[in-house]
Amino acid sequence: MDAITKSAEGTAPGDAHTYRMPLPRLRLTPVASHGPLDGAWWPRCDTLELELPALVGSLDPSAGTVTRVTVESAAWPDAPRRVTAPGHVIEVALRDGAAEAHAITVDCGTLGRWELLVVPPDEPAATAALLLTAACDPGNPLSAPHLLALAESGLDAQAVWESEEGAAPR
Repeated sequence: MDAITKSAEGTAPGDAHTYRMPLPRLRLTPVASHGPLDGAWWPRCDTLELELPALVGSLDPSAGTVTRVTVESAAWPDAPRRVTAPGHVIEVALRDGAAEAHAITVDCGTLGRWELLVVPPDEPAATAALLLTAACDPGNPLSAPHLLALAESGLDAQAVWESEEGAAPR
């Protein structure tokens, strides 16, 4: 599935005014992925209730309604249990596990689920761009923590990825 670039619209709680949510920084695999990741998301901040509605609102509606997201509790310590998105409420499930600290699972109606790398909001733009590209390639064999560890260590993530049978990012 390609990343969708449409803006999401919503209504502020207790307000009759419509507002436009900023486009999420999101890249999805172009086809159903068989790797550990289906794409990547680079939120602007670490406040899930502010970021999640834009992410969900920008997804292709034919994929189904996002009913639940699962995040790691240490990465999102203030995550609410429910988030209001355009037209519906999304359940937020918390998991404990450092192995999934930089991943979010998005459960949709007809599509199933997406496992997305969450690029830290303060990641430099060049590194974030590389991570977004690597995570959305259907041939990527690396998990979210592995991709981030390579980026943080300063190793050439592309060279390591290719050595593990990944294709060069396009």
